Amino acid sequence: MTPFAIQEMTLSVALMGTDLIGQARTGTGKTLAFGIPVLQRAVAAHDPDYEELVAPGKPQALIVAPTRELALQVSSDLSVAGADRGIRVLTVYGGVPYEQQLDVLEKGVDVVVGTPGRLIDLMNRRALDISHVKSLVLDEADEMLDLGFLPDVEKLLAKTPETRQTMLFSATMPAAIVALARTHMRHPMNIRAESSYENATVPATAQFIYQAHDLDKPEMIGRMLQAEGAGLTIVFTRTKRQSQRIADDLVERGFKASPLHGDMAQVAREKALTRFREGKIQVLVATDVAARGIDVHDVTHVINYTCPEDEKTYIHRTGRTGRAGATGIAVTFVDWADLHRWKMINKALDLPFDDPAETYSSSEHFFHDMGIAPGTKGRLVPEGTIERPPRKDTGRGDRSGGQRSGRSRGRSSDQRREQSGGRDSAASTGSGSGSGSGSGAASGSGERPKRRRNRSRTRGGRPAGDQAS
Repeated sequence: MTPFAIQEMTLSVALMGTDLIGQARTGTGKTLAFGIPVLQRAVAAHDPDYEELVAPGKPQALIVAPTRELALQVSSDLSVAGADRGIRVLTVYGGVPYEQQLDVLEKGVDVVVGTPGRLIDLMNRRALDISHVKSLVLDEADEMLDLGFLPDVEKLLAKTPETRQTMLFSATMPAAIVALARTHMRHPMNIRAESSYENATVPATAQFIYQAHDLDKPEMIGRMLQAEGAGLTIVFTRTKRQSQRIADDLVERGFKASPLHGDMAQVAREKALTRFREGKIQVLVATDVAARGIDVHDVTHVINYTCPEDEKTYIHRTGRTGRAGATGIAVTFVDWADLHRWKMINKALDLPFDDPAETYSSSEHFFHDMGIAPGTKGRLVPEGTIERPPRKDTGRGDRSGGQRSGRSRGRSSDQRREQSGGRDSAASTGSGSGSGSGSGAASGSGERPKRRRNRSRTRGGRPAGDQAS
């Protein structure tokens, strides 16, 4: 089975306009399997028969994706493939302002790629009209089911013409997706690039399963990042907080890492993904929601920081490496409490890792499996060394250049009152020496004399010097 078998098997069917269900493991080129037929059927603005369309400028094709990252990836591939023909592709997703998307829709588009929530929002605003689409694609349909988007997908399907061509692509095919296909597709042809679950994982990916301790995992990751051939790496976590914590820990260890989770602003997520694709950061610590949208061909390692929830999650996580015929390494850490869950995944996928070896960052077999040089530590910088941004000048420190010294912080209460303008420092100096010049100056000015604190020594109410004389 070639890496692009799904394309070879579906293109001839899809180009005829037949409804189809394509099932193949992730990373096998499903995007172009439906992208080429979509672009082929679309009519560009400069084509002679463009004005003959029922609604010129309205979307002719709609592609629904479960995540923002996947929508951006699909849109990017279609924009490149359709550039020569002048096909206008628009990406719509949540987390960004509506204005730019509304402006593009008003000018006219040919293909719309988007997430279900934002697509429905634009429909409710009467800005998006999908009643004339000729091609409808549901990409990663099982992920949309897992994320609870199935009702939104059915709303979108109800707004499209019955004569459309519908193509559904997914790595797995749960019962709910099969029911959706039976309801909204017309005699679809089912094309399966794999015979069963046992081939669902990418053959070119070497898989390693370790029974590891949670406190030792960061050290193990740090050493793996320095292994022979280690390049771009994705670490998958179960929670958003865990993603942030691990990314911060790797940065403290001296590695170029960034989190990718739902609590981040959309601009920050796009920036992190772009820097990862460009190789400016080595490690991307992501949650499962981002698993479907990361299509980077140079990922050498995928690390499951915790045991995946089920076999489908394992397939999609490990499918981020070994893409398009390349080789990759997938490492899964299994906690003691997750051994039973892993055994179920192992049995469902018919993998030979029923009893993972107890492994630590110092284990010899770990160094051998990963190709780590002896003596390698999980840090690039000494412990406690963190690059911090320069301290901002708040304007409250010493103007002569720098922070306030310990002496200035320990000023007396009288000096603080003097600085705030509560009394004249010259009068204070006079009263402290026992001289009356300070009080005379105050009374001669016609103002109320300022209260002084007598610091001279007395005996029986009289100054000590008078008694001595």
